[in-house]
Amino acid sequence: MAITIKTAEQIEKMRIAGKLAASVLEMIEPHVKTGVTTGYLDQLCHSYIVEKLNAIPAPLNYNGFPKSICTSINNVVCHGIPGEKKLKKGDIINIDITVIKDGFHGDTSKMFLIGKTSVKARRICKVAHECLLIGIEKVKPGIHLGEIGRAIGAHAKAKDCAVVRDYCGHGIGLGFHEMPQVIHYDDGKVNRSPILEQGMTFTIEPMINLGGFEVITSKLDGWTVTTKDRSLSAQWEHTILVTKNGYEILTLRKDELIS
Repeated sequence: MAITIKTAEQIEKMRIAGKLAASVLEMIEPHVKTGVTTGYLDQLCHSYIVEKLNAIPAPLNYNGFPKSICTSINNVVCHGIPGEKKLKKGDIINIDITVIKDGFHGDTSKMFLIGKTSVKARRICKVAHECLLIGIEKVKPGIHLGEIGRAIGAHAKAKDCAVVRDYCGHGIGLGFHEMPQVIHYDDGKVNRSPILEQGMTFTIEPMINLGGFEVITSKLDGWTVTTKDRSLSAQWEHTILVTKNGYEILTLRKDELIS
């Protein structure tokens, strides 16, 4: 599958989808608190996406995924399935939102801290956010895609954290997961990775662990991915457009101070 360069019309639709995805995270934030189940958060997001946004929750039934959002708590790296688990004080949780509007996808996630969290929990959330921003700042036409991962990997290593290697960012548009794959570490092939061009759209979504990079996928549900060493993990995600001179964050939330 080739990397698609989006037309001006397609980019505008991507902007709309991205803005809607961001609005779901804004909407759900007041509800992410102690005692609330992840299943309830899923219900709220599903209703908002379908009824308020007149859009489609992309994860629902995607390759059999049973819910409309992903909720990944503490040592869950990604693809956590919402259910009856209640949030408790000290938890950290990633909520991952993808919406489809007029055929185009907007994909974003952020970390939420429940009540007073540990120093380690706050640290991994901060380092993961820094990794996202460092990766985004690399984006401009003419660079190798792998430079994003090299920068992210270097920062994580400097902070004594590890980058998950089993999952990566991805091209996005009419498809949920398109080319290219966006690696979040230095795989030694930076100079052989694709050159960024104006009109490319993809996600940057580094998953950062306090311990090692190894992960395990649940044999019970086939989806939930946890750290092998049970260490905490954190992730933030944005959908990015490569512009003439740099980048545009298509999923920017109103509370964010980045450009």
